[in-house]
Amino acid sequence: MAAESTPLALPVLPLDDEVVLPGMVVPLDLSDSEVRAAVEAAQAAARDEPGKPKVLLVPRVDGAYAGIGVLGTVEQVGRLADGDPGALIRGRGRVRIGAGTTGPGAALWVEGTRIDESVPDPLPGNVTELVKEYKALATAWLRKRGAWQVVDRVQAIDDVSALADNSGYSPFLTTEQKAALLETTDPVARLKLATQQLRDHLAEQDVAETIAKDVQEGVDKQQREFLLRRQLEAVRKELRELNGEQDGDESDDYRARVEAADLPEKVREAALKEVDKLERSSDQSPEGSWIRTWLDTVLEMPWNERTEDAYDIRGAQQVLDAEHAGLQDVKERITEYLAVRKRRGDRGLGVVGGRRGGAVLALVGPPGVGKTSLGESVAHAMGRKFVRVALGGVRDEAEIRGHRRTYVGALPGRIVRAVKEAGSMNPVVLLDEIDKVGSDFRGDPAAALLEVLDPAQNHTFRDHYLEVELDLSDVVFLATANVLEAIPEALLDRMELVRLDGYTEDEKIVIARDHLLPRQLERAGLQPDEVTIEEGALRKLAGEYTREAGVRNLERSVARLLRKVAAQHELGERELPFTVAEDDLRGLIGRPHHVPESAQEPAERRTAVPGVATGLAVTGAGGDVLYVEASLADPETGAAGLTLTGQLGDVMKESAQIALSFLRSRGAELELPVGDLKDRGVHIHFPAGAVPKDGPSAGITMTTALASLLSGRLVRTDVAMTGEVSLTGRVLPIGGVKQKLLAAHRAGVTTVIIPKRNEPDLDDVPAEVLEKLDVHAVTDVRQVLELALSPATNGAAPEVPVAA
Repeated sequence: MAAESTPLALPVLPLDDEVVLPGMVVPLDLSDSEVRAAVEAAQAAARDEPGKPKVLLVPRVDGAYAGIGVLGTVEQVGRLADGDPGALIRGRGRVRIGAGTTGPGAALWVEGTRIDESVPDPLPGNVTELVKEYKALATAWLRKRGAWQVVDRVQAIDDVSALADNSGYSPFLTTEQKAALLETTDPVARLKLATQQLRDHLAEQDVAETIAKDVQEGVDKQQREFLLRRQLEAVRKELRELNGEQDGDESDDYRARVEAADLPEKVREAALKEVDKLERSSDQSPEGSWIRTWLDTVLEMPWNERTEDAYDIRGAQQVLDAEHAGLQDVKERITEYLAVRKRRGDRGLGVVGGRRGGAVLALVGPPGVGKTSLGESVAHAMGRKFVRVALGGVRDEAEIRGHRRTYVGALPGRIVRAVKEAGSMNPVVLLDEIDKVGSDFRGDPAAALLEVLDPAQNHTFRDHYLEVELDLSDVVFLATANVLEAIPEALLDRMELVRLDGYTEDEKIVIARDHLLPRQLERAGLQPDEVTIEEGALRKLAGEYTREAGVRNLERSVARLLRKVAAQHELGERELPFTVAEDDLRGLIGRPHHVPESAQEPAERRTAVPGVATGLAVTGAGGDVLYVEASLADPETGAAGLTLTGQLGDVMKESAQIALSFLRSRGAELELPVGDLKDRGVHIHFPAGAVPKDGPSAGITMTTALASLLSGRLVRTDVAMTGEVSLTGRVLPIGGVKQKLLAAHRAGVTTVIIPKRNEPDLDDVPAEVLEKLDVHAVTDVRQVLELALSPATNGAAPEVPVAA
């Protein structure tokens, strides 16, 4: 603790909210009455004493005097820099204030005792380190402010007390902090306090500088980016002017584009919300690119664009007839649709209940009958745009409904893209191969099509990418499929089914003459007058070189024929023009691949031995002829029971069991040697063993084959049959009658046996086919056997095939 000396009587010079420490020199304004009274009193007292006038500088905070003041000497009295009277006072040392006393002048006089602030010499080690730390901190602060001259003065101070009091000059110290320094009489403690105050200030300054630097860097970056973008816009503008282009600012302004576009009200609201988000987002944000892509898609959609339907009903019918032969069902349905549309338009019923008059048709039939090309003809006849959507192999639901916009590379679904590609809201959309749609872990696309193809709800179709309602009620959807059973039942229920069961031979000839031949002549580089194909040659191509429901292989045969003629002409082997006759086919494209059963020699026919019958079946390629072969095993082998081969399904195996059971129980009535069925094994085989087969419609065919085997009577060559059999011998109805009769006609069969309950299906069969077929509708197997089996030979023992 510092020692105290002899008391002094001093006039008080109060300092309001200000503290002067020893060693400081401060100018004071004499305009203040208390300051002037203290200085005058000190001057009056100094007349009687040697030395300069002395005053006591006492801080007065909130009207209260401090307990310790500073002895000050009046160095000079004169004018301040602003011209007011003032006095220059130097602090000399601390004084502990005592009781009041009397003195000259109007000032307040008090007694005070000087405080001894000496420090032992030499300084202890800790004090020396403290001095060095304070000088280092003070030097760092002064250098930041550029006060290099003051740095030298601070470094020259060696006294601990003077060094601590030097902090009084620090502008960052508050009055309370300076008062704390004044009242700390121990020089070492005072230096520690000053060091701590300086250290805290430097730490705060470092934080403030770091924040200011970060803020400044951010501001500088934004300013730099702003300037660069303005420069980029200026460069682009100059380039556009050099290239003679118009200013593209308006096209880039999405708000102006949305407001100028002809959009539905809800779509406009959604688009403007996205524009607001785009304006708030930064250019570097990935959300901005998503919004711009979405807005481009919405603005490119033909929301209110529609093509006017061609209501010339006769003209549309002529277009369909000119482009496709046959297919009367589809043509009638399109004609009906146009007629209804015309009447609704005439009566102002274009929109009923928010729905327009679209259509959803399912064209089901074998390959090559013209399902896909029919869509283009329908669009042509109606005067609409045409879009084809291939669904074969699609397994992702998002392909139909679109992806969510949050995914990278998100796109709208195929339906939305089809409407966008068409450029109108009422195109003809062909959903090709809808039966080939699959499902996996990514969802079921067929289920997503339920909303698209439902006329009751597709006027509010919502794509996952657009997320706004899209009206599909004016679209004509044509879905194509080869296999009806492969279409989900719920999806099939939403479509109007139109079957395309294949062409007759006469229709194929017309198609080949009017459509296939001109197209293939052009592709072969031949003129129409250079190569002519006679009708007999076309008939033979359709009947013996190809056997199919459609005309795809027929077109390939015509193309092959024309290529051969063109090659021979280039080689100098044939002169043009050339007419291809029926006899020229074998020399040009080889032998026929299909010969009718009735046209073969009796020994070569499939039914030349007992136990073989001709059936009719339906495949994915249309109707086809199916042969059934039966044989009995040698009784010595002991192999009893029924053996089935040919990749048969469960239903067909059951039909074979039913046929065998019927003959075992009722064979005696039919005068058949049924005893052989008990002791010998029966083997039934369906040729083309690599092809899977199933269904109940071969029941009477297997029964006939077994009856032929047991009786030894041959099955008539010109007879084919189809129908399910029951244990009581009843013939039950089956499906695909039209396709089966067309197949029988193609195969050269003249007599066909069908179930009685399928007789109404004959209305769908073309009249020219029915004229060439003798169709028998039966209800019992006995009628089948009477029609199919040839008469027994007189006295000849039946020759029963025996399986080795």
